[in-house]
Amino acid sequence: MENTSEINRKIADNLIRFRKAAGYTQAELAEKINYSDKSVSKWESGNGVPDVYTLMQLAELYGVTIDAFVGDETPIKPEQTTKRLRSLITILSSGIIWLVATSLYVILELLMVKEDWWLVFVYAVVVNAILLIVFAGVWRYRVLNFIGVSTLIWTAITCLYLTIRSILTRMGDDIEGLWLLFAVGVPLQALEIAWVFFRSMLKKRASKLRIRTNRGKSARLEDKKEK
Repeated sequence: MENTSEINRKIADNLIRFRKAAGYTQAELAEKINYSDKSVSKWESGNGVPDVYTLMQLAELYGVTIDAFVGDETPIKPEQTTKRLRSLITILSSGIIWLVATSLYVILELLMVKEDWWLVFVYAVVVNAILLIVFAGVWRYRVLNFIGVSTLIWTAITCLYLTIRSILTRMGDDIEGLWLLFAVGVPLQALEIAWVFFRSMLKKRASKLRIRTNRGKSARLEDKKEK
C-alpha cells in the first residue's frame, strides 16, 4: 500500500507530465484553472495536491480521467500537443498571406502600369495582424492578441499614410503635416494597454473568488466525508 507522500509524488509527476505535454507553463496553467502559479508549483513539487474539483478541471483540460493522475504513465493523447499544432497553423496561415501578397505584387508589376505596388506588402501586414487577432481570440492567447492589435493599429495608419501620399504624389500635390496621422495611434495604443491592464485586474479578482469558492466546496466535501 502506498503512503501519502508516495501518492503525492505520483500525482505531482503526472501533473508535470501532462502540463508539459500540453505545452503550458505553470503560469499559463494557473490562469486557465483560476489558481495562482504558486499553487501549481506546490502541487508539482509534491507538497500538496489539488482538490477534487480542480482535478476534474485538469482532467477535462488534458483529456484524461481523474484516475490518470494517480496512475503510472497514462498514454498522452495527441490532442495534448495542440499548442504546437496551433503554432504551425499560425505560421502556415501567415505564409499563405505573404505568398498571395508576393504573387499579387509580381502580377501587378508585370501587367499593370508602374505604380507603388510595393504597398501590397504593407497591406499584407495588416491582414496578418487581423489573422493573429482572430487566432488569439479563438485560442485565448492574451499576448498574441496584444501584439496583433498593436500591429494592426500602427500598420493600418501606415497604410493610410502611404496610400494618401502615393496618390498625392501622382497628382503632383502634397499635404503638410500628413505625418500627424500617426498621432491617432497614440491614444489607440494607450486604450489597448489600459484594456489589458483592467482586464488583468478583473481576471485576478475572478481568480481569487474562484479559489475561495473551490476551497469552500472542498471543505464541505471533507465535512461530508467525516460524517
